Amino acid sequence: MANVEKWGRKESIIWPPRGFYNTYGAIFIGLVLMGFLIYLRFQFGMKPLERYYLLYYVRSVASIRPTAKYQLLFVSNGKQSRFASLADTEAGSTAQPDGKPIALQVSKLASQQGYDRIWREPGRMYVNKPLHTFFSQQVYSGYDLWQLFSTQIYFGGIAIVLILPFALPKDVKHRKELRYGRRLKGPNLVTAKEFNVAIQGDGIGIKTDDMDELLCIPALAENQHILVIGDTGSGKSSCIRQLAFRIQERGECAVIFDPAGEFIRQFYNEKRHDVVLNPLDERMPYWNPAEEVDDEAEALTLATSFYQPDKIPNQFFVESPQKIFAYLISREPKPTPEDLIEWMASKDKIEARLEDTEHSILVDRTAGPQRVGVLSSLNKIATTLRMLPTLKEAGNRQWNARSWCENRDGWIFLTSTVQTHEAIRPLHCVWLDMLILHLLGMRNKDQKRVWFFIDEMASLQRLPQLHTALTQNRKCENPIVLGFQGRSQLETRYGHDAEAMLSQPATKIFFRTDEPEAAKWISDNLGEIEIERLKETHYDGSRAGKNFTLERLREAMVMPSEIQGLPDLNAFLKYGNHIARFSMPFVKLDDKFDDFLPRKKRKIDPAKPPTTSTSKAKEASPETDIEPSADDLGMQVS
Repeated sequence: MANVEKWGRKESIIWPPRGFYNTYGAIFIGLVLMGFLIYLRFQFGMKPLERYYLLYYVRSVASIRPTAKYQLLFVSNGKQSRFASLADTEAGSTAQPDGKPIALQVSKLASQQGYDRIWREPGRMYVNKPLHTFFSQQVYSGYDLWQLFSTQIYFGGIAIVLILPFALPKDVKHRKELRYGRRLKGPNLVTAKEFNVAIQGDGIGIKTDDMDELLCIPALAENQHILVIGDTGSGKSSCIRQLAFRIQERGECAVIFDPAGEFIRQFYNEKRHDVVLNPLDERMPYWNPAEEVDDEAEALTLATSFYQPDKIPNQFFVESPQKIFAYLISREPKPTPEDLIEWMASKDKIEARLEDTEHSILVDRTAGPQRVGVLSSLNKIATTLRMLPTLKEAGNRQWNARSWCENRDGWIFLTSTVQTHEAIRPLHCVWLDMLILHLLGMRNKDQKRVWFFIDEMASLQRLPQLHTALTQNRKCENPIVLGFQGRSQLETRYGHDAEAMLSQPATKIFFRTDEPEAAKWISDNLGEIEIERLKETHYDGSRAGKNFTLERLREAMVMPSEIQGLPDLNAFLKYGNHIARFSMPFVKLDDKFDDFLPRKKRKIDPAKPPTTSTSKAKEASPETDIEPSADDLGMQVS
């Protein structure tokens, strides 16, 4: 980055001037230049007689009296004399009996005509107006004073006009500094154009209304992630859409969480082999969670994404299903989603597969409520797995996160509808976690970068791998763009980890947010500045006068009320110690594809009704027919 910040505050070396000194200086320079050009015209562009009479020429037109005393020049041949003309004189020196010599002499032409000397008459009174006309016609060829020096005056005026645009803004800025304060320390609030000049960004950019160029951040800052915060309708999604468009132009990969279906309509491309991860969409390929893992340790990471501790006070009923599920999907041969659903519908089948393992005690028949609580918790994802298409329903198209991360072919869209979002959300969390986890282990610089666009992040469950991705993913060069409405949303999901996660993105873009606490947090994030202001005190009475003192204050760079009052598509971009306020145009992209294509519903054979956990429960032993209560799920297990 070309710009280097100096450490510490800017001290006041001299007392701040209060006048428009830059403007006065510009005018003075222009006048000096004008005078210099007039001098050159006088010294080198005028004939000797014109130089001699110039003062008289000015006085004859400027005098307020009708008459004045002048000493005109004559040439003589001893017998007669006449007024000296331009042809009669040339540069030289002629002594005068009654005073200093004249800086003129008789020209060769006049000498040939018999005139041998030039003399200055004693002072005598002349009428100014006729004399001025005489000078104009006989000496200055009909030119008045303006015509004699108009070119020089024009150039001097042009010089003033050219310098004033540089000088006047400095004075205006200085006057504002005197009134509102001069920044000593803290971030710089600049325009989009000033931001580009200071940062010299060569990375991804945003189209703004302020200039033709993009508002760009450095390429090195892309891997340090981007945070976008704003209320619905403020421009947050439009900003993320712009970033996705730049990635598409580069030919890089993207993983887009798109619960509203906005991005898939505009960016989906079948020829690019894009993938739609929505189990209810006919474009969804076949996916088997067991194919994502090689051993039980990896499977436990996947199980952590499936089984979240939301609203469950006892972690035993979260960790136990995680361990059991991880064990089931890591065994050979790898089970299919249909196998897992079948096992979860039968307590006996689960018990049989856990027999003689360290997990069997978790579902021991003598455990009573503990056994029911663990099995019930394990069965939570059965409905989610049942939504996944079979290999036949997917048209033999298969996908898994591991192979995609190795090949990085096409974009990935994680979509849903308003009606199905809650049911599909666990799968979205698992897929995002697996993609992040696999990419963290791949550091091949020859591969395409993968950008994660996670808009409306609060609508997701907790992503266990997101904290790791934000802190370590920059090493793998896979940027993450996070979008949400307020800090409290992130704190609800991630607790104390939210603070560290919010501090990781190097680039932060803040749109309008009406929530007071969120606006205050954004204001604090943008920072404070220390300013120096000239304080003027007036005294009345016998000792009337003014007193000036310098005072230093600290204040917010951007007030919370400004954040709350931002117009749509207006935002602050913070990178390093620079904050750019900008507005961006609304870019309407054409909808090229449908956001949702419903998958055909499965046909159910009436002769073979689907096996359900309810029907199987009737065949189980009496001690297993115990429904877990809220107290059972919250009990302490030693």
